[in-house]
Amino acid sequence: MAEEEQQSPPEDASNEADAPAATAEQQPEEAPSPEEASAQEEPEPSDAGASSGADQPEADQSEDAESDASAEADGEVAAEEQDASDEDASDEEEASAATVAAGEAPEEDPSESASSETPANGEAAEAEQAAQQQEADAHRATVEELLKAGAHYGHLTSRWHPRMEKYIFMERSNIHILDLMQTQVLLDEAADAARRFAERGKDILFIGTKKQAQDIVREAALRTDQPHMVERWLGGTMTNFQTIRRSIRRMEEIEKMEADGTLDKLKKKEKLIRLREHDKLETTLGGIRKMPRLPGAVFVVDIRREEIAVREANKLGIPVIAMVDTNGDPDHVEYPIPANDDALSSIDLITTAIADGIEEGARERQAKKEEG
Repeated sequence: MAEEEQQSPPEDASNEADAPAATAEQQPEEAPSPEEASAQEEPEPSDAGASSGADQPEADQSEDAESDASAEADGEVAAEEQDASDEDASDEEEASAATVAAGEAPEEDPSESASSETPANGEAAEAEQAAQQQEADAHRATVEELLKAGAHYGHLTSRWHPRMEKYIFMERSNIHILDLMQTQVLLDEAADAARRFAERGKDILFIGTKKQAQDIVREAALRTDQPHMVERWLGGTMTNFQTIRRSIRRMEEIEKMEADGTLDKLKKKEKLIRLREHDKLETTLGGIRKMPRLPGAVFVVDIRREEIAVREANKLGIPVIAMVDTNGDPDHVEYPIPANDDALSSIDLITTAIADGIEEGARERQAKKEEG
């Protein structure tokens, strides 16, 4: 027992010696610093993450290598394209030089040609406008002028003449509408015919006895120094021309008696009879007093109203230039002008065109005389 008691103290001593160590081990660890805490809180990367992290530099290196290779390839392609463009440019320069040497115009750049097309188009438009104006000047009257004058209006469809069908354009509100394109062409032909007659020195008798045509026809005839009848057509004026000439000489005798005072020696009643006779002849035949022979042609405004005059001209073979409305027969007219023969503006336009043609022929005749 003494030995056990003696031996136990060393165990206690060893236990006591170990106690400080155990105590030291059981003491709490010191609080880590914030840096260490944060480092400890971060989870440890897994094996996959670690491996990927380890492989990341290698991937970056491969990508850099690929980008470098791509850049080198792009550079090579760009260099090749530059060389090709330089070769094309040199080829174009050589081709242009060869073209110039051959006397041919080099091809223009589309942008330059587009910019140069603007003045060219303007010149083309001006040329086209000039051509249209020249075409309009070539006609005695434009379609617009005929339209404005109302030359296209015909008579009621119930009063039409079947032989005028080829000159009718359409029907509107039971009224026939004339084709002004044909009117324009036929007016040119009629005016040219009048010019030829005047150039040969032939008289053209103007006939227009309807009220709206009288003043227009008279003025046109006086302007061109041509005979005219605007009051009333005397039957036999052309077929019995010698009798008409005697009536004209009678009128001139009365004028001579009045001029030399012979009428003053007559009785008042006889003098009054002579003066009335003169006035009547002057009214009817005054327009043809200077027509010594049958006319070379006649111009008629309304062939229906002047039917007797047209018939006499046809009988004697005298050419007829006439305005023919939709109720007339154009077969009796050598130079028909399909147009409205009732509207004052239409009559004026057509009559003026014929008068202009006569003046042209008279000037040409005078020029030939002067040339000898």
